[in-house]
Amino acid sequence: MPRDEATIQSLRLDLALQLSRVARRLGDTQVVAARRLGVPQPTLSKIINGRVSDLSIEFLLRVAIRAGLPVTLQTGRDAAEAGAFVSGLARRSTHASGSKLANEARESLLESERRLTPGERLEAFLEHNQLLGEFHQAAHAAGQRRIRGAPGAP
Repeated sequence: MPRDEATIQSLRLDLALQLSRVARRLGDTQVVAARRLGVPQPTLSKIINGRVSDLSIEFLLRVAIRAGLPVTLQTGRDAAEAGAFVSGLARRSTHASGSKLANEARESLLESERRLTPGERLEAFLEHNQLLGEFHQAAHAAGQRRIRGAPGAP
């Protein structure tokens, strides 16, 4: 598979993963979640099960927008570096009910972030995305090793 096609497929799969997490939070059933996301239930089932090769990235992004899911798409020199990551804003709101210590640490981090200049903030964002890409690549490689080591795997 050419590198650009492999990168697009990697982005599709990551978007599907992020959307499946949202779908689980939206309702008890796929029917309820699909209705809230504005997609047919069979399409949501395909997304949840990672069968997205026939769905466009644009379509998956539209569903992410409907879900209010702020994502960052990243490509790279290699398809394994590509990924779709949920931005920090989404994570902050989901952790509001965490422990007091975790909330204090989060508030301290946000306060430090507010003191950064725009240039420092951009530099930190770029470094953060590079680290996320490396993390994603390592996780992908570990998953591939796990798959190859599984009984019955090719």
